[in-house]
Amino acid sequence: MTYIDCYLAPVPRANKAVYEKMAAASAEVTRAHGALRVTECWLDESGPDASTYHGESARRDADQYTSFIEAAGAKEGEAVVMSWVEWPDKAARDIGMAKMTSDPRMQFEGQVPVFDGSRLIAGGFLPMISL
Repeated sequence: MTYIDCYLAPVPRANKAVYEKMAAASAEVTRAHGALRVTECWLDESGPDASTYHGESARRDADQYTSFIEAAGAKEGEAVVMSWVEWPDKAARDIGMAKMTSDPRMQFEGQVPVFDGSRLIAGGFLPMISL
């Protein structure tokens, strides 16, 4: 069964183009080490509010929902990026991540940080339904 790594990170809006370039390069390396799919998403801040994802009988006021901005801890001037990597299975993920994180193309020391990696939220997920 596939395995999914998910990420949520606040990124300065001013760094969007640089983040996208870094993400594309990282995705290439991740795919080279076994990932089936890499998806990077920039939050549509003008998009629908959380109440629109609920039926009318369960709907609350928009301010009663937690947002991705709050969940990611985004500050003034920051947007939210949600990403996921699909792996063939957890074993392939563990092998691929070990290779990816030691790959020289993924070493960003000495470069100006695109975002604060210590604020990255990450977790591994086992799919329940995939249509």
